[in-house]
Amino acid sequence: MLTLVLVVGLPLAAVGAGRAAYESTMRTVHAQSAQRHEVTARLTSNVAGDSDVTKEPAQVRWTEQNGTVRTGTTLVKPGTRLGATLQIWVNRDGTITSPPANATTAWSNGFFVGGMAALGTVVGIYAVRAAAGHLLDRRRYAQWDVEWDLVEPRWSARFRR
Repeated sequence: MLTLVLVVGLPLAAVGAGRAAYESTMRTVHAQSAQRHEVTARLTSNVAGDSDVTKEPAQVRWTEQNGTVRTGTTLVKPGTRLGATLQIWVNRDGTITSPPANATTAWSNGFFVGGMAALGTVVGIYAVRAAAGHLLDRRRYAQWDVEWDLVEPRWSARFRR
């Protein structure tokens, strides 16, 4: 019975969970894509190039599509010069944000969640099998104790003579 559950349940759990995660992430991708857009910004300050960090905060300025000039802070590579242009993502309010999630993220989330569901199914089935084996062993040992209590007096009496 557990093998049947494993053979049928494992693919169903993995595909179902993976698909649900993929679809949920795709809804997030579409929502983020609608709320965020990429703009070209100019660096308004020099960034020191002698740092061991991969990126440092720096002030940037950009012009929105409606002509509004905005400023903000983003992470740039050390050594980037004043006036350099870079692409940043902003939301509808003009606040700097991260790029929107993409289909690759949705795909990888779906595979990860599907894999974890498959692993959870295997672990669950193994746990049920181990628990059933333990309960059956306890029952067998109890039956053996009852039978031994009946047989032992007659069996050990043969050696007392």
